[in-house]
Amino acid sequence: MPNTDPQKSALFQKVAETLKQQGFTIDKEDPTRPWGGFFVIDEAQAQEFANTYFGGLLVDSLRISGRLSPKILVVAPHQRLSWQYHHRRAEIWQVVQGPVGVATSETDEQGEVKSLQVGERIILRQGERHRLVGLKDWGILAEIWQHTDADNPSDEDDIVRVQDDFGR
Repeated sequence: MPNTDPQKSALFQKVAETLKQQGFTIDKEDPTRPWGGFFVIDEAQAQEFANTYFGGLLVDSLRISGRLSPKILVVAPHQRLSWQYHHRRAEIWQVVQGPVGVATSETDEQGEVKSLQVGERIILRQGERHRLVGLKDWGILAEIWQHTDADNPSDEDDIVRVQDDFGR
Protein backbone atom coordinates (compact mmCIF):
# COMPACT_ATOMS: atom_id res chain seq x y z
CA MET A 1 0.00 0.00 0.00
CA PRO A 2 1.64 3.28 -1.04
CA ASN A 3 2.10 6.02 1.51
CA THR A 4 -0.05 8.94 0.35
CA ASP A 5 0.13 11.09 3.50
CA PRO A 6 2.58 13.93 2.72
CA GLN A 7 3.18 14.67 6.41
CA LYS A 8 4.03 11.01 7.07
CA SER A 9 6.27 10.84 3.99
CA ALA A 10 8.16 13.97 5.05
CA LEU A 11 8.62 12.67 8.60
CA PHE A 12 9.92 9.30 7.39
CA GLN A 13 12.33 11.05 5.05
CA LYS A 14 13.55 13.28 7.91
CA VAL A 15 14.03 10.29 10.26
CA ALA A 16 15.94 8.37 7.56
CA GLU A 17 18.19 11.38 6.90
CA THR A 18 18.85 11.82 10.64
CA LEU A 19 19.74 8.14 11.07
CA LYS A 20 22.13 8.27 8.10
CA GLN A 21 23.74 11.50 9.40
CA GLN A 22 24.26 9.70 12.73
CA GLY A 23 26.12 6.98 10.84
CA PHE A 24 23.46 4.27 11.10
CA THR A 25 22.77 1.73 8.39
CA ILE A 26 19.05 1.18 7.83
CA ASP A 27 18.48 -2.53 7.15
CA LYS A 28 14.74 -2.16 6.60
CA GLU A 29 12.20 0.65 6.48
CA ASP A 30 8.43 0.13 6.61
CA PRO A 31 6.34 3.32 6.37
CA THR A 32 3.21 1.39 5.35
CA ARG A 33 1.90 0.33 8.75
CA PRO A 34 -1.58 1.78 9.41
CA TRP A 35 -0.34 3.19 12.75
CA GLY A 36 2.90 4.66 11.33
CA GLY A 37 5.95 2.48 10.69
CA PHE A 38 9.51 1.65 11.63
CA PHE A 39 13.19 1.53 10.71
CA VAL A 40 15.40 -1.48 11.51
CA ILE A 41 19.06 -0.57 12.17
CA ASP A 42 22.03 -2.84 11.45
CA GLU A 43 22.39 -5.13 14.46
CA ALA A 44 26.18 -4.61 14.48
CA GLN A 45 25.47 -0.98 15.44
CA ALA A 46 23.54 -1.84 18.62
CA GLN A 47 26.08 -0.19 20.95
CA GLU A 48 26.28 2.98 18.85
CA PHE A 49 22.46 3.02 18.79
CA ALA A 50 22.38 2.66 22.59
CA ASN A 51 24.98 5.42 22.92
CA THR A 52 22.87 7.76 20.78
CA TYR A 53 19.37 6.96 22.02
CA PHE A 54 19.75 5.29 25.43
CA GLY A 55 22.37 7.47 27.11
CA GLY A 56 25.22 5.01 26.59
CA LEU A 57 23.41 2.02 28.10
CA LEU A 58 25.82 -0.92 27.74
CA VAL A 59 24.32 -3.40 25.32
CA ASP A 60 26.29 -6.27 26.87
CA SER A 61 24.12 -5.83 29.97
CA LEU A 62 20.99 -6.14 27.79
CA ARG A 63 21.88 -9.35 26.00
CA ILE A 64 19.65 -12.27 26.90
CA SER A 65 20.42 -14.73 24.09
CA GLY A 66 23.27 -12.78 22.52
CA ARG A 67 21.30 -10.83 19.90
CA LEU A 68 19.85 -7.34 19.99
CA SER A 69 17.89 -5.56 17.26
CA PRO A 70 17.74 -1.74 17.27
CA LYS A 71 14.70 -0.06 15.72
CA ILE A 72 13.01 3.32 15.46
CA LEU A 73 9.20 3.29 15.80
CA VAL A 74 7.11 6.12 14.37
CA VAL A 75 3.51 6.34 15.61
CA ALA A 76 0.90 8.61 14.04
CA PRO A 77 -1.31 10.96 16.06
CA HIS A 78 -4.37 9.22 17.51
CA GLN A 79 -3.30 5.75 16.27
CA ARG A 80 -2.63 2.64 18.33
CA LEU A 81 -0.45 -0.37 17.72
CA SER A 82 -2.09 -3.66 18.57
CA TRP A 83 -2.48 -4.77 22.20
CA GLN A 84 0.23 -7.42 21.97
CA TYR A 85 2.98 -9.50 23.46
CA HIS A 86 5.90 -11.62 22.26
CA HIS A 87 7.16 -15.16 22.93
CA ARG A 88 10.78 -14.60 21.86
CA ARG A 89 11.72 -11.08 22.88
CA ALA A 90 11.72 -8.42 25.54
CA GLU A 91 11.90 -4.75 24.53
CA ILE A 92 13.26 -1.45 25.78
CA TRP A 93 11.70 1.79 24.50
CA GLN A 94 13.07 5.33 24.81
CA VAL A 95 10.91 8.28 23.76
CA VAL A 96 12.73 10.42 21.17
CA GLN A 97 9.81 12.64 20.12
CA GLY A 98 6.59 12.80 22.05
CA PRO A 99 4.83 12.54 24.28
CA VAL A 100 3.44 9.08 23.47
CA GLY A 101 1.00 6.84 25.29
CA VAL A 102 1.92 3.39 26.58
CA ALA A 103 -0.30 0.75 28.18
CA THR A 104 1.08 -2.40 29.83
CA SER A 105 -0.38 -5.35 31.72
CA GLU A 106 0.50 -8.84 32.87
CA THR A 107 -2.86 -10.06 31.56
CA ASP A 108 -4.94 -9.68 28.39
CA GLU A 109 -6.86 -6.85 30.11
CA GLN A 110 -5.38 -3.57 28.86
CA GLY A 111 -4.16 -1.25 31.58
CA GLU A 112 -4.39 2.52 31.70
CA VAL A 113 -2.59 4.47 28.96
CA LYS A 114 0.21 6.46 30.57
CA SER A 115 1.90 9.41 28.90
CA LEU A 116 5.67 9.13 28.43
CA GLN A 117 7.69 12.26 27.72
CA VAL A 118 10.83 12.70 25.62
CA GLY A 119 13.74 10.98 27.38
CA GLU A 120 11.57 8.57 29.36
CA ARG A 121 12.22 4.83 29.05
CA ILE A 122 10.10 1.73 29.54
CA ILE A 123 11.28 -1.87 29.83
CA LEU A 124 8.88 -4.55 28.57
CA ARG A 125 9.45 -8.14 29.68
CA GLN A 126 8.94 -11.15 27.43
CA GLY A 127 5.21 -11.94 27.49
CA GLU A 128 4.19 -8.58 28.99
CA ARG A 129 1.19 -7.12 27.18
CA HIS A 130 1.81 -3.65 25.75
CA ARG A 131 0.52 -1.05 23.36
CA LEU A 132 2.04 2.13 21.95
CA VAL A 133 -0.43 4.97 21.39
CA GLY A 134 0.03 8.11 19.32
CA LEU A 135 -1.22 11.17 21.18
CA LYS A 136 -1.73 14.68 19.74
CA ASP A 137 1.39 14.70 17.51
CA TRP A 138 3.68 12.17 15.84
CA GLY A 139 5.70 10.10 18.29
CA ILE A 140 9.12 8.56 17.74
CA LEU A 141 10.68 5.87 19.91
CA ALA A 142 14.02 4.15 19.90
CA GLU A 143 13.53 0.45 20.57
CA ILE A 144 15.90 -2.41 21.26
CA TRP A 145 14.63 -5.96 20.88
CA GLN A 146 16.24 -8.32 23.35
CA HIS A 147 16.02 -11.74 21.70
CA THR A 148 15.27 -14.40 24.32
CA ASP A 149 15.72 -17.50 22.12
CA ALA A 150 19.17 -17.77 20.53
CA ASP A 151 18.08 -20.58 18.20
CA ASN A 152 14.90 -18.82 17.02
CA PRO A 153 15.36 -15.03 17.19
CA SER A 154 12.29 -12.84 17.26
CA ASP A 155 10.92 -11.29 14.09
CA GLU A 156 7.83 -9.40 12.94
CA ASP A 157 5.85 -12.69 13.12
CA ASP A 158 6.53 -12.92 16.88
CA ILE A 159 3.51 -10.79 17.69
CA VAL A 160 0.52 -12.19 19.54
CA ARG A 161 -2.26 -9.65 19.00
CA VAL A 162 -4.81 -9.66 21.80
CA GLN A 163 -6.70 -6.72 20.22
CA ASP A 164 -6.04 -4.79 17.03
CA ASP A 165 -7.78 -1.71 15.61
CA PHE A 166 -6.86 -2.83 12.07
CA GLY A 167 -8.26 -6.37 12.12
CA ARG A 168 -4.89 -8.10 11.81
